[in-house]
Amino acid sequence: MTHSVLLDTSFFIRLLNDEDPLHQNAREYFRYFLNKGVTLKVSTITIAEYCVLGKIDQLPLRNIQIIPFNLDHAQRAGEFARIIFEGKGALKEQLMPRAIIPNDSKLFAQADVDKTITHFVTSDARSGVIIEILRSKARAKFEFLDISTPYHQAFGLLDL
Repeated sequence: MTHSVLLDTSFFIRLLNDEDPLHQNAREYFRYFLNKGVTLKVSTITIAEYCVLGKIDQLPLRNIQIIPFNLDHAQRAGEFARIIFEGKGALKEQLMPRAIIPNDSKLFAQADVDKTITHFVTSDARSGVIIEILRSKARAKFEFLDISTPYHQAFGLLDL
């Protein structure tokens, strides 16, 4: 089975802004995934989020598979959203100042339903809290990958 990763909006924001503090990390993750033959995926939801301030032609889409939001994703997203909103009070301190965004549950559902996706790649550290709850309560199978950690540390590689 080919392994793939789902790239979040925050990943693209860092990748495409060479003045962002995480730009270099995003570039190295992108290059690492391409060199290792990992299929890069982006949701139509992420594209919509990016297009709020950016343009679609800025995204490196020739290297990335686009996945639409479908019925299976919708069903799982509903389950995830219920779990997230039920736990909202307990999560409040960990998620502050960021509100829980409904699109997150949709993206997490896409990562979970697609059997090839092993990681949700983002710079949003707070997503990790939600993903761990979903892994615990809903048996979400994908893992959180925060690009603030350099790729060689995340994958246990020597940076020679």
